[in-house]
Amino acid sequence: PAFISYASAILDLKPGDVLATGTPSGVGFSRKPPIFLKAGDTCEIEIDGIGILINPVINE
Repeated sequence: PAFISYASAILDLKPGDVLATGTPSGVGFSRKPPIFLKAGDTCEIEIDGIGILINPVINE
């Protein structure tokens, strides 16, 4: 609840918005050598019963 309160004070949250936090095991930074996201990669977040959010990584 505290994080949602903080985020909603600085962001205009809408119904259905997803706030992802934390770091899953096996993250690229801790690997030897480190592995980072690059243009062309995708980041996928899945919530059982809801679906999968897929975001492409691009250069700006």
